[in-house]
Amino acid sequence: MRLSEHIYRTISSIRGPLLSVERVFNARAGEIVRIVRPDGEAVDGEVLKIEGESVLVQVFGETRGLGMDAPVAFTDGVKMAPLSPDMIGRVFDGSFHPIDGSPPFIPARWTPATGQPINPTARARPEEFIETGITAIDALNTLVKGQKLPVFSCAGLPSREVAAAVLQNARLAGGGEFVVVFVALGLTHHDYSFYMESLAEMRTGFVAFVNRADEPVVERLLAPRFGLAAAEYLAFDRGMDVLVLITDMTNYCDALREVSTAREELPGRRGYPGYMYSDLASLYERAGRIKGMAGSVTMLPVVTMPEDDITHPIPDLTGYITEGQIVLSRELHQKGVFPPVDVLPSLSRLMQRGIGAGHTRGDHRAIADLLYRHYAKGRELRRLEAIVGREGMTAGDRVMLDLAEAFERELIHQGDTRRDISGSLDRGVELLKRFSLEGA
Repeated sequence: MRLSEHIYRTISSIRGPLLSVERVFNARAGEIVRIVRPDGEAVDGEVLKIEGESVLVQVFGETRGLGMDAPVAFTDGVKMAPLSPDMIGRVFDGSFHPIDGSPPFIPARWTPATGQPINPTARARPEEFIETGITAIDALNTLVKGQKLPVFSCAGLPSREVAAAVLQNARLAGGGEFVVVFVALGLTHHDYSFYMESLAEMRTGFVAFVNRADEPVVERLLAPRFGLAAAEYLAFDRGMDVLVLITDMTNYCDALREVSTAREELPGRRGYPGYMYSDLASLYERAGRIKGMAGSVTMLPVVTMPEDDITHPIPDLTGYITEGQIVLSRELHQKGVFPPVDVLPSLSRLMQRGIGAGHTRGDHRAIADLLYRHYAKGRELRRLEAIVGREGMTAGDRVMLDLAEAFERELIHQGDTRRDISGSLDRGVELLKRFSLEGA
C-alpha cells in the first residue's frame, strides 16, 4: 500500500484507541491511515468519522506513548487482503498478520477486504450436500453448498464445542477440494487456547482468523471481512468449496455498536446502529455459488442470543437474511445431550435441494419426515404426562414418549463421535423399526 503525501501532525486528542486529527483535507470514511510511534514503528488505523476538517481515527493497536506531534499519513486506500493458496493451514489475527510462528507468504493478489457483491442474476442455486458429521444437521437440517445457516445458541450452552466439532468434521460427501475458513471473534484466553488446540487437530485444509477480546475492536469488524475475502478467492479463483464458520456474531455486533457510539451516531434497537441489518447483509450475502464456476462459499455463523431472546435484534436480523437456523437447547444440554440441537425449531430452508438420490440417499426425505412427525408428537405428549402422569396415558401415547426419549438419547446425542450421512440415516431407520413406526 503506497502512502500519499497527506501527512499531518495535528492530533488534538487521544482517547484510548481513538485519535482526533484536525485540519485534514480530502479524507474519506473507511480510509486507512498510518501513525508512526516515537520508536519508529508504524501502526495502522481507520477513519471512523469526518466533521469538516476534524477526523476521528480508530487505531488498530496500542496508543500508549503516542505524542500529539506523531505523524499521521492518510493513504487514500482501503484495507486490502493479501491472498494466496499459501494461506491454507495458517492462522492470522484480525488484521491478517500471521500469528502461527511461520513467516509471511507472498501474496498472489490483493483485493479489498469488503469484497464484491455477487450479481443476483449470476447466482447459481445452492445444491449439493456438505457433511458436518452431526446427525441433527446432516439428517434433519441439511447444510447445502452456498447456503447461509446460522447456529442460534444461548449463554452457557456448548456452542464452542459444537463449532469445534463442525470445524474438525466437516467434509464434502462426494469428495473434491474443500477448505474451512474459521473466524473467531472476541476470544477470551481460555477460548483462544481451546480453538488453537482444535486447529492443531484439523484433518482438512483451513484458514483461521482469530481476534482476542483484548485486541482492537475494529479488528473484530475486519476479521470476518478478511475471512470472506479469503473464502471468495479460494472458491471463485481456485475452484474450491469453502465453508466459512464464524463465532460469535454477537461479539461482532457489539463491536459494531461500540464503533457506532464512538462516531456519536443515533442508536437504534437496544443501542445497536440502525444500519446493522445492511451491515450483516454485507457479510452474509457474500456466501453463494456463481453460475459457470466450480467453487462455492457456504456460511455457518454462530449467534449467542442475549438473554436467550430469539427476538433480540441480532438473531432477529440474522434470521431475515439467512436460510434457516440451527437452535441449541438448554433443556437438552441439561439432560447431557451433545450436541444439544433442538430439531423442532431448527430449519434448513434449502435442505430439499441437497438431499435425495444423487446427493445423500433416496429415502432421506421420508426418514426425516417420519422422525420429525413422531418426535413432535412425543414432545407434545410430555405436557399431558405432566398433568395426568404416565399411568393415565394410553399404550400408544407411552410408545411416543419412549420414542421421543430414545430420539434424544440415541439419535441426537452422539458425544465426540462423528457420523457420516449413511450412519445417521441408518440409525434413524433402526429407531423407527424398534417402535414399529417405519413407513407409518
